[in-house]
Amino acid sequence: MPTPLKPTAEQLLAARDTTIPDVAAPGLRVLFCGINPGLWSGATGHHFARPGNRFWPALHRSGFTPRLLRPDEQEELLGLGLGITNVAPRATAKADELTADELREGGAALTGRVLRLRPRVLAVLGIGAYRTAFGRRTAAVGRQEEGIGETEVWVLPNPSGLNAHYTLDGLAEEFGRLRAAVE
Repeated sequence: MPTPLKPTAEQLLAARDTTIPDVAAPGLRVLFCGINPGLWSGATGHHFARPGNRFWPALHRSGFTPRLLRPDEQEELLGLGLGITNVAPRATAKADELTADELREGGAALTGRVLRLRPRVLAVLGIGAYRTAFGRRTAAVGRQEEGIGETEVWVLPNPSGLNAHYTLDGLAEEFGRLRAAVE
């Protein structure tokens, strides 16, 4: 049976604290890293699945994908040298439900994943989560001075519709800066 694209209220409730698999492989150009799955993602098994999340439009507008992909087409990213993971694995309604300890533990686990998969770039989507997970209190959006092994680290704005600091155009511009650096 196909995974629902629009989960019911019961499915959303049942998705709390679930995990979803990464879309990842060794040697990617960019491994995008969300903070953690939302309930829509937990219920559907697809990253950035909630309507209003601007990840997929920003990815397309910045030139990373030749067309606007839907969350249920996430596996197509691998053929483009792209992947998705998360700092913290458990699904929540809002990222602020995560503890600082969860983010730090997630940062350590993410470091291990990056060292194993060796993407060219890790792009963390959320400045606050990056600062907490990696202990970089003064980090800013953009390329970070310190990488992980041979992997460059970039911080991009969180594409959640709840992030009012960036419009879709602003997100696409930041994603585009990363794309230009990778190509």
